[in-house]
Amino acid sequence: MAGGARISLGGGRIAVVAMGKAAFAMAAAAEDVMGDAITEGIAVGVSPSGSLRRLETAVAGHPIPDARGLAAAGRIEGLARGLGRDDVLIVLVSGGASALLPAPAAGIPLSEKAALTSALMRAGASIHEMNTVRKHLSRLKGGGLARCAAPARVVALVLSDVVGDDLATIASGPVSPDPTTYRDALDIVASRGVGGTAPAAIRHLEAGARGTIEETPKPGAPEFRRVITEVIGSNRIAVDAAAREARRVGLRPVVLTTTLEGEAREVSPALVSVLRECMASGRPVQPPVCLLAGGETTVTVRGEGRGGRNQEIAVAAVEPLARCPGDAVLASLATDGVDGASDAAGGVVDGRSAKRAHALGLAPAAAFLAASDSSGFLASLGDLIVTGPTGTNVVDITVLLAGPVPGRGRRGYTSREAHTLPGTPRRLVG
Repeated sequence: MAGGARISLGGGRIAVVAMGKAAFAMAAAAEDVMGDAITEGIAVGVSPSGSLRRLETAVAGHPIPDARGLAAAGRIEGLARGLGRDDVLIVLVSGGASALLPAPAAGIPLSEKAALTSALMRAGASIHEMNTVRKHLSRLKGGGLARCAAPARVVALVLSDVVGDDLATIASGPVSPDPTTYRDALDIVASRGVGGTAPAAIRHLEAGARGTIEETPKPGAPEFRRVITEVIGSNRIAVDAAAREARRVGLRPVVLTTTLEGEAREVSPALVSVLRECMASGRPVQPPVCLLAGGETTVTVRGEGRGGRNQEIAVAAVEPLARCPGDAVLASLATDGVDGASDAAGGVVDGRSAKRAHALGLAPAAAFLAASDSSGFLASLGDLIVTGPTGTNVVDITVLLAGPVPGRGRRGYTSREAHTLPGTPRRLVG
């Protein structure tokens, strides 16, 4: 069984392609399950891994596509086009696959696609915007891989790195219908002001918008009649697991959202305001509390510093946390272990971070935000979260903790007794 479908191992060929940050681990699991029934395949990931028995392996560039990815995409395209009706293509998808498998449409240099990707990232484009553009510059994205593989049967198992688990956006939807258009892609490029970075790509989008280039396959297209897709891991699953752990250690968990989006520096104070309300009034829950938010914010780069969206969430929380009436902590991290242009996964701050920074002679947190240097602020305090690459990606998780407020007690406890209750936060060390 795969994706709810029963696959016969005695019929045609079974090919496996794995793409993304978890590609090698997912491919190894597929080999363990199917063994020699796999006739061919390739796994494309971000870092070297042990050899696989039945699948080729390739390492490619992320988040900016490179020539290694271009070569790997060509091999996957050739494999898919060689399949027949009796064959099965198993597609294992994880975060990062969009960048790892660049297959530019005819006439678009890889260098232009890489430049446009970089420009969109720096302009604060969301993953939905990024992938709308990518899909209309690619042969494999936006249902292109399903089109190549037809009429073979396709089973896709997906680890979602996209808020809301939209299959058309995850990895730019290689085997999913694409509801977006060339006109949508052009509008995104124009609104983000990045059209000048890729003239050949813009000409391609304009031709598509005029109807002189075939659109990506849409919902209901025949390419998808024999495609089954199932999400097997997501931010929702990760956040639910975090909530269970919080409850186990004596905290009251509240999942605020698993669809967090927006500018990191604007989202962060809003999250802290909910924590302050818990501490001040017990709404929506009494401390000790653990608030959880999953999703993916964006950062509009304004300076020359280093950091990422999770580190920016942390630094933007420094001043709001200082105004909390008791112990309060915020930690935010990327589940893939790589947060923007840094070696850190994220950062952790608390109500004393502003005073500690002042004691070290640092500029206020707002100055670091203005320079887009969240990493510099957190590194100076020793409050970076460094995990190294985790091998998978289910987007980001932000955790906010608060202990009982001194002098207020709770549920009949005195303030002295409240400090001994389970779950009272301790100082977190980055």
